[in-house]
Amino acid sequence: MAYMYILQCSDNSYYVGSTVDLTRRIEEHSHGEGAQYTKNRLPVKIVYYEECQSIEEAFLREKQVQGWSRKKREALINGKYEDLPELSKRKTKD
Repeated sequence: MAYMYILQCSDNSYYVGSTVDLTRRIEEHSHGEGAQYTKNRLPVKIVYYEECQSIEEAFLREKQVQGWSRKKREALINGKYEDLPELSKRKTKD
């Protein structure tokens, strides 16, 4: 089991990551031991995660979601899956 997750940082930005141990990884981020991006934007809170079958699958999903616009990520976070196709078509700046 592995996870793709989204954190909301103190500056209201989102960080997308993947891990095999979600609890440990969130603790690392929260203590400034995670990525440089989150270290400079504490505190962070988890706002979304997905279970994946392998770390490879989680990493691929991480890379996919990292390429999404802020609005599309927020639709995912808020469970508005029906909005995802339309947000994929738009080329907007967020």
